[in-house]
Amino acid sequence: MAGVLTAGPDELISGRALASEIVNDGWRRYTGRDDIPRIDARRAGANLAAIAGAGGLTFFAHYATDTAGHRGGMPGGIAALERVDGFLGGLLAALPADALLLVASDHGNLEDIEGGHTRNPALGLAVGPAARLARLPPLVGLTDLAPAILGALGGD
Repeated sequence: MAGVLTAGPDELISGRALASEIVNDGWRRYTGRDDIPRIDARRAGANLAAIAGAGGLTFFAHYATDTAGHRGGMPGGIAALERVDGFLGGLLAALPADALLLVASDHGNLEDIEGGHTRNPALGLAVGPAARLARLPPLVGLTDLAPAILGALGGD
């Protein structure tokens, strides 16, 4: 709605955008665009690092772990976690040294692949040298993210 999410197939092809499911399979399947490259999760992480390095604030949303928790069964859950692991590996290896990476989840469910959300605490972590410098408050819930991000950016 704000006009800032304008990336599409051309940006995916050039590596200047990233698909929510990380590896471009959904874009290829639902648009029929064979010219959109398949990329592995590690390469996608490196692409996100480059995108983030060119901006002051970058958001990325991933949903495949949620989908796997609802209907992926054990094979789907393992595949989703392996994808995220490779993605984070590529991202962390290529992230600019001064970057702050916040990873957050809105709820748990992949730890119980029977198909529903759990009441377990959701993942939240801060990584990078800037995480120490930002003196982030504890991230207990999603409502803590906006103040933490504003604080890290020097706002109130």
